[in-house]
Amino acid sequence: MATKTLTYEHLLLDTPASGVSRITLNRPDCLNAFNDAMSYELQKALKQVEKDPHTRAIILTGAGRGFCAGQDLQSRSIAANEGGVPHLGESILKRYAPIILSLRTIEKPVIAMVNGVAAGAGASIAFACDFRIVSEKASFIQAFVKVGLIPDSGAGWLLPRLIGYGRALELAMTGDKVDAQKAHEYGLANRILPEDTLESETLAFAAQLADGPTKALGLMKRAFNQAETMDLATYLGYEAQLQEIAGRTEDYREGVSAFTEKRPPKFTGQ
Repeated sequence: MATKTLTYEHLLLDTPASGVSRITLNRPDCLNAFNDAMSYELQKALKQVEKDPHTRAIILTGAGRGFCAGQDLQSRSIAANEGGVPHLGESILKRYAPIILSLRTIEKPVIAMVNGVAAGAGASIAFACDFRIVSEKASFIQAFVKVGLIPDSGAGWLLPRLIGYGRALELAMTGDKVDAQKAHEYGLANRILPEDTLESETLAFAAQLADGPTKALGLMKRAFNQAETMDLATYLGYEAQLQEIAGRTEDYREGVSAFTEKRPPKFTGQ
């Protein structure tokens, strides 16, 4: 099926090519910083690819030289300059929390293709993805402390689980930049790639996932998310329930047939 491109005001959505849909944050003049409109558009785009039966893997990236610089502070400073107090908690709950929850729970693999800086909420969104494939020029910054705020958009929950409590708290309290090499060393980045091969190699990885048993991949996400809050005995029972579901899929039957016939499986995501 040919790639179909749908243009939002602040996003590009390409869906699907070989089962891979790509969402591109498209405010390159401000390093793809979020205004209200882009946050709501991203919510809508994630729902669209979640429901799309042809989408079996998702890439999230940014246009131009940055992934996402986080919140566009100009939109908040306007209220402050006029004597108003921005309601940041309300903003997080309405604008960012749905994005983070969607990225974590959508039962399809989601890859952050980090082509440049990922700061503040932009970094949090990358943390919420299943994989982070980064350019050699990429960096992550917990920028919140620079403006007297705490990490938001799930960073306080996500980052310690990715790199450990001590390192996560250090990055939050100092606001130090983490370059691509250090991100890989910390386990924050799955792969570092040269800038000129970032797109092609990320697409190849996404296509590999899209060709897999995507029902099982979705169940894996469900299992890993729930494991965070379960003791082992509870998890083993939950795991058994999910395996029962996986065992009833067409992909399981195809996988067993391919194994016994000594041929590569042809999964359909059913």
